[in-house]
Amino acid sequence: MYAEERQRAILKQARQNGRVDVATLAAAFEITSETVRRDLTALERSGAVRRVHGGAIPVERLGIEPGLDARGAVMSAEKDRIAVAALEQIPDGGAILLDAGTTVARLANLVPADRGLTVVTPSLPNAFTLANRPGVTLMLVGGRLRGHTMAAVDGWALDALKDTYVDVAFLGTNGLSVERGLTTPDTAEAMVKRAAIASARRTVLLADHTKIGDDHFARFGGLCDVDTLITDSGVEPEEIDDISRAGVKVIIV
Repeated sequence: MYAEERQRAILKQARQNGRVDVATLAAAFEITSETVRRDLTALERSGAVRRVHGGAIPVERLGIEPGLDARGAVMSAEKDRIAVAALEQIPDGGAILLDAGTTVARLANLVPADRGLTVVTPSLPNAFTLANRPGVTLMLVGGRLRGHTMAAVDGWALDALKDTYVDVAFLGTNGLSVERGLTTPDTAEAMVKRAAIASARRTVLLADHTKIGDDHFARFGGLCDVDTLITDSGVEPEEIDDISRAGVKVIIV
């Protein structure tokens, strides 16, 4: 098993159990304790876990939300593949909404300049990416700028989205589960995501496999609100089956 694959498995176990310890991981993966510690250090640097004595705890259990830079460095190749696949969902003309988040930001980089699209976004990074792109009419949703994600939130953002209607909303999420639906750590961001879903004819969710089976504090929708999920091949087959049975089209890249 390659180091990256092992680190994904360690992170999944940490999220399922609430913590992991070095000795148990070393025995389970038949590796040395030093190798486990290097894996945990790599996961901590990516913002996914916090090292504690003898092991590590996933940051979600600590109430910590990693910043954009930390999240952007995690599952980078998978997010790139998801963004490329999401291009197929962009209509020839009309209006789309691009949510905040590192995976959707990769899609923003790929938005075609020749389709006469109107792009609505609460994300300042997405706005910078698209501001001078020919053929794109950019509508930046205003509101209080949440520095952690560089996204507009609160009342002004909700008022703008209330009177907006787009063909497709491309959303990110911090967590997705059949039991609890779509979740994110911040209630203000959850409200904007909920309004984005309501503004769209179709909702396409972009989420790498580490988000699936994970839950956070604020719920902003259920699987019934999602038309299509684009994820990567790291997702478990039984998770795909559960999500598909909920009526969601799943695209794996």
